[in-house]
Amino acid sequence: DDNENEEGFLGLAFHPDYRKNGAFFVFYTTRKAKRTNILSRFRVRQDDPNRADPASEEEILRITRPFWNHDGGTLCFGPDRLLYVALGDGGAANDPFENGQNLKTILGKVLRIDMDHKDPGKNYAIPRDNPFVSQTDARPEIWAYGLRNVWRMAFDRQTGRLWAADVGQNLYEEIDILTAGGNFGWNRREGLHPFGAKGSGPRPEFIEPIWEYHHDIGKSITGGLVYRGARLPELNGAYIYGDYVSGKIWALHYSDARKRVIANQPIRHRNVPIMSFGEDEKGEIYYMTYTTSGRGIYWFVRAGKADTGVNAAHRPAASRRASDPKR
Repeated sequence: DDNENEEGFLGLAFHPDYRKNGAFFVFYTTRKAKRTNILSRFRVRQDDPNRADPASEEEILRITRPFWNHDGGTLCFGPDRLLYVALGDGGAANDPFENGQNLKTILGKVLRIDMDHKDPGKNYAIPRDNPFVSQTDARPEIWAYGLRNVWRMAFDRQTGRLWAADVGQNLYEEIDILTAGGNFGWNRREGLHPFGAKGSGPRPEFIEPIWEYHHDIGKSITGGLVYRGARLPELNGAYIYGDYVSGKIWALHYSDARKRVIANQPIRHRNVPIMSFGEDEKGEIYYMTYTTSGRGIYWFVRAGKADTGVNAAHRPAASRRASDPKR
């Protein structure tokens, strides 16, 4: 049922030298194989730089999931020019195969691969400084693990930090700052809390999320970006994120000095499902949603005197309807 699954066109990233080489990367679900996602490189058409050339497709990775959900799919290039790929745990409830904690599989992980070089037998190269590159019982592509279903991650263009929103299962949604080799706890922890008997007790090997919220507030987090634009200086350095189910949006302020969140401000808007966020070249942030009465891509503007929220939203463009991409 297309209204219930999480498949489709799930991720897009432009090569750092896109203006020169016209290369971009897509994470999508293929119809030619069951429960299979593909990461591919495409190039634009030589006669029209605004159109992709389907014949240019070069398959990079093929990922088969045991279940219908938790595809992941976010793609982003880091300051190191390497491609980071978020993959869900393979689906179903409770991570039944414990993929999140298993370094032999790429499910439930964030990968880090080099798209400018190729290792023998691959259409990419393994960076030599990947955290598990010398561990024989681990996939060398893995950069971070213990993740359930990251729905959107993004680098802060100023600090280089990688922020990720990991969709929870029973009770909690979480925000993580990902680090090389980090174990973020799933399926032993959900947010800051034990998940099952194996998650109880002190677990210093797990990196705790910097923020969580209960399902009384929202049930499906949508990760965003750290605001570095010029239009709204009061949001500078805030992580803008939302929730698909509740339709809420927040600006989260994290203090490096205190190593904790110091504010989480709601942003006033229409409370429609938040599907994804994006950033333009100037650092301004947009979000994408749909409703039966108004569909589109929205930006943020300063609230008027009569508004109580931090900012209001304005719709400059339209987008097509889609289903919840990540539960």
